[in-house]
Amino acid sequence: MKAVTHDGSFHADDVFAYAVLRAAVPGIALERTRDADAVERADLVFDVGGLFDPQTRRFDHHMRDRPLRDDGTPYSSLGLLWREYGRTAVAAFLGGAEPDVVEAVWRELDGSLVVEIDRTDNGIGLAGAGHLSSVIEAFNPVWDESGDQNEAFTAAADLAAGILARQCRQVAASERAKSMVFAASRSAEDARIVVLDRKLPWEAAVYDGGLTDALYVIYPDEAHARWYCRSVSVAQNSFDQRLPLPERWAGLRDREFSQAAGIADGVFCHPSRFICAATSRASAIALAQRSIEAAER
Repeated sequence: MKAVTHDGSFHADDVFAYAVLRAAVPGIALERTRDADAVERADLVFDVGGLFDPQTRRFDHHMRDRPLRDDGTPYSSLGLLWREYGRTAVAAFLGGAEPDVVEAVWRELDGSLVVEIDRTDNGIGLAGAGHLSSVIEAFNPVWDESGDQNEAFTAAADLAAGILARQCRQVAASERAKSMVFAASRSAEDARIVVLDRKLPWEAAVYDGGLTDALYVIYPDEAHARWYCRSVSVAQNSFDQRLPLPERWAGLRDREFSQAAGIADGVFCHPSRFICAATSRASAIALAQRSIEAAER
């Protein structure tokens, strides 16, 4: 397939759009030009040409009647190609994945990285020096160097592809973690205590997945040979817990903590009462159970 985009200075939207296309359409050939005949002959055109028509694979957004998202946000060329080819690109970046995982990753990135670049490219979002759009634009050759514009564009696209691949993998890993937390919650003897067999990001599953009964999450720390009992916060990033650990445990360590909690292998209880630990799984679960019992007295 032959694709065309504009030559000259590039921005994050056309660079990321090309990164998406390369992943979704292996072997795609890109020409950067504004020549009308080349645009007309191309199999796919993005960010140039004055036309948005997915049926003929035309993906410009610079017209008066420009394509908009449902909330009114204007698309950039990245958003348009992400809508059309993003799911195929996600599957490629992940090396294959279940359709529900691909869809979850696509939606997450569409609502974060992609729409942020859409906004910035259309002048309705800020792009400071550290913003991803500014980083990509810094690949453009400066005025007093003789760098090749197309080579610079390809280098920027390589970076964009790496970012997309890592973002896809992070979101996919988060989705796998959610599935494991949901499974642990379903099999729990007490819905208030979620026991995980490995350390993983559990917060999204608890707060976005409706685990409103969960008070404590138990998980191991193999590196330090201990099991944590973590109190669930009232909301993500909040310092307030649904049920703090008992006041009489706060700040205690080792033997003193073990005696206060009634277990044999206690390690510590944080002074803020949001986390404590023991060296065994059974004791970590017992800490959660005893904290609940103390609150019910």
